Amino acid sequence: MYLCNKIVKFFVIVGFSQCVVAEPVVEKLVVGSFSKGLLDRWEAKDFKGKTEYSLVDLEGTKVLKAVSSQGASGLFNEQRIDLYQTPVMHWRWHIENKLGHLNEQETSGDDYAARVYVLISGGAAFWQNKALNYVWSSSSSVGTVWPNAYTFGGANGKMTMISLRDSTHHTGTWYAEQRNVLNDLKEHFGEDIRYIDGVALMSDSDDSKSNVTAYYGDIYFSKE
Repeated sequence: MYLCNKIVKFFVIVGFSQCVVAEPVVEKLVVGSFSKGLLDRWEAKDFKGKTEYSLVDLEGTKVLKAVSSQGASGLFNEQRIDLYQTPVMHWRWHIENKLGHLNEQETSGDDYAARVYVLISGGAAFWQNKALNYVWSSSSSVGTVWPNAYTFGGANGKMTMISLRDSTHHTGTWYAEQRNVLNDLKEHFGEDIRYIDGVALMSDSDDSKSNVTAYYGDIYFSKE
């Protein structure tokens, strides 16, 4: 069966390890050390065309730059994270330009200048895969929640989109985000999900056949 969902392909291509290991108590877990010039554990996955990702110096700090020219690819960090220990995800981002007004609930408008998301693997039962996407929306106001346009009513798992920034927010401006992922998963999936299996980010513009540039700062999890 051909799975066209961009997010679902992450699960199919990578294939998660299901082994559970003992984890030490941690106060802070860094998954994206871009400011240190590191991309260890991050792997590129191409879907249609390619988004170029590179570490650059911006305003005296190293950050991750994403340039999408009608492309769709992301960076994925496969890492099992215990949300009981570190439920809160932190990051910052900004965009250079906006994609224009898109109908993001249709496949023709399933593009985002920037998104950061968490992934929960269903293992061999790919239809049980889940992803919670925090997106910089072009048309949905902050706080809007909707199913990903490619999930076909849940046939390819649960892929939920949450607008954190929208067209009213400024380009060229850094915005810091903080989300309690454990609580968000409970609210939107109705489950107490202790572990996530990875974090991904993506700037894509393939469906709208447009161009966008975005920047991402360090990503980490903490107790609060």
